[in-house]
Amino acid sequence: MAARPGGAGGRTTDAMLPYGRQTIEDDDIAAVVEALRGDFLTTGPTVEAFETAFAATVGARHAVACANGTAALHLAMLALDVQPGEVVIAPSITFLATANCARYVGADVVFADVDPDTGLMTPQTLADALERVGERRLRAVLPVHLRGDAAELPALAELAASAGAVLVEDAPHALGTTMRFGNVAETVGDVRHSAMATFSFHPVKTIATGEGGMVTTNDPALAERLRVLRSHGMVRPAGCEPWWYEMPEPGFNYRLPDILCALGLSQLRKLPRFAERRRALAAAYREALAPLAPVVRPAVQPRWSDPVLHLMTVLIDFEAAGRTRLEVVEALKARGVGSQVHYIPVHRQPYYRELYGELDLPGAEAWYARCLSLPLYPGMADDDVSVVVDALKAALRS
Repeated sequence: MAARPGGAGGRTTDAMLPYGRQTIEDDDIAAVVEALRGDFLTTGPTVEAFETAFAATVGARHAVACANGTAALHLAMLALDVQPGEVVIAPSITFLATANCARYVGADVVFADVDPDTGLMTPQTLADALERVGERRLRAVLPVHLRGDAAELPALAELAASAGAVLVEDAPHALGTTMRFGNVAETVGDVRHSAMATFSFHPVKTIATGEGGMVTTNDPALAERLRVLRSHGMVRPAGCEPWWYEMPEPGFNYRLPDILCALGLSQLRKLPRFAERRRALAAAYREALAPLAPVVRPAVQPRWSDPVLHLMTVLIDFEAAGRTRLEVVEALKARGVGSQVHYIPVHRQPYYRELYGELDLPGAEAWYARCLSLPLYPGMADDDVSVVVDALKAALRS
């Protein structure tokens, strides 16, 4: 099918280059139209087809679709039966949902610091967080594959296991990312080191369903529990009447409808093309940004990670540039370039400050002080990278 305006590799049609956006093409629209004309708008066969294709793509045994990435995290906590008063460790540099999912089930959050140059939880920052758990029961550790770069999963898993906990990978940024630990090639979502991995299909993510999420696991019992919990906790006992259902425990309406799964299936087929385009754009950025070092440099890529970047994050020494971040953001906007900050440290949020008091996480603070995300999405034209970097140069001079 022909690409619609803004398709991968073509010049964007927007006056403003946003930091991220979906790529929707004619075949995506046709897939949704076909679903609309079918017998099922929700809880139909397209859901299972999307789950099966997704599991095969990332190399997991099971994939369970749900309403969004936040629902995926919540379901993961429910599936593990995390209880009030227990502890979940999450990095402070992440979106709110990574920490909030623990609070949804009454658990406490212990915030881990991050590497100031990658934004990732590290074995050392996890070890420091483990010391702050105290005598409470630790149930899960939630490393975030920030920007698309993979966290050091084997070392994190070993530390978590030694404390009686499991990993749940928060992976919305990292669909398509591959890793190599030792001589073993791995894919984010294959859950070799974790109990589950969660994904999001928000429009700025690598593939889009509008809203949508997925949980992958290699544990059939966890997969079944996820499926039950996403649909009100309802089960149908063997041999019961066709109308009969029971609810052993309450669940949620976290289902993803067939309409959106049809879009997801169409988008998933484009993942290799999207991944190639994102990698090419990231490489072009690294070359174009090199002359701006050391004032501006891309976030550091760990040696084991071959990312499909969701975010093109640069670290800017605003003090050395003599410009505030707000001044740079506004100057970029005036030149038609959108940007964003990923993220405000979650431990700074009023809710968590009131709950846990002030925390000293210097890596998270150093990351936040310098980070800025520049436009990155498959529909960018080849020369859009130069447009962005030229705008950044001008913004730092003005």
